[in-house]
Order: sequence, then structure tokens, then C-alpha cells
Amino acid sequence: MLSNSCRYGIRAVIYIASRQKASGKTGIKAISEALELPTPYLAKILQQLARHKILHSAKGPHGGFSMLRDPAKVTLLDIIEIIDGSDFFRNCIIHDGNCSCIDKNILPCPIHDEYGALRSGLIELFKNRTIYDMAKKANENSSVTI
Repeated sequence: MLSNSCRYGIRAVIYIASRQKASGKTGIKAISEALELPTPYLAKILQQLARHKILHSAKGPHGGFSMLRDPAKVTLLDIIEIIDGSDFFRNCIIHDGNCSCIDKNILPCPIHDEYGALRSGLIELFKNRTIYDMAKKANENSSVTI
């Protein structure tokens, strides 16, 4: 469903947001070790989020990442669209191309209506779930893993 890059990015942003007040910036090594993710790969993902003004990135020995935008205003949909793009929400599950562009000479895919409803539900879920909500839940409940 979501790419590894996207899942890693979401996990890292939740981790950064959950530690924001305590430490200010969080180093890439601390993030990658805590989440057991490869450091160079994670650094590229987080730089992408910094270029899109979700995170602040500071270089140097006291550098690291911090939230640039308010976590209560950053949704899962924001991160998904930055990392994976929005094709997932537009493309047909069977045919090439997006649902509105399917050749009118072929029949809709056999699960078009059902998948459309699921897709709408996912978009609403991702649009309404903020990083703040997820970080708060992770901090309150030790059984929730990032």
C-alpha cells in the first residue's frame, strides 16, 4: 500500500514530534537507532520533508531534525503526498492510469465501486489524522510502536 519510504517518513516524523519539547533537535543517528531504520536512507527521506517545510534540518555536530510546522496541522495525507505522491489515491487498482482516464471503450474494473468507497475512506482517514494525534497516542500508550 504505502512505500517503505513513506512508512519510514511517517514513523520518523511521529518520533521527532513526540520528542520536540524535550530536546529541540533530534539527530539522525538517534532517530535511525530508535526506529531501527537505515541512517542514509532515512536521512534522504527526512531531507525531502525538510524541503517541503514539514521539518527543519540543521547541519553540524549539534544539528538534527525538528518540526518546522505545528504537528497538529500536519496530516498523514501531507506526508504521503510528499513522499509517495497522490497517484495512489487516483489510480485504478487494475487498469493503468487513473480512474477518470480509463478508456471509455473498456468496462470499469470489476471492483471499481467497492474500491472507490475504500479509497474515499482512506483519504478521509489520512486527512483527519495528525502527527500530533499519533505522537500523543504513542507517548501515552507504551504498547503503540512507532
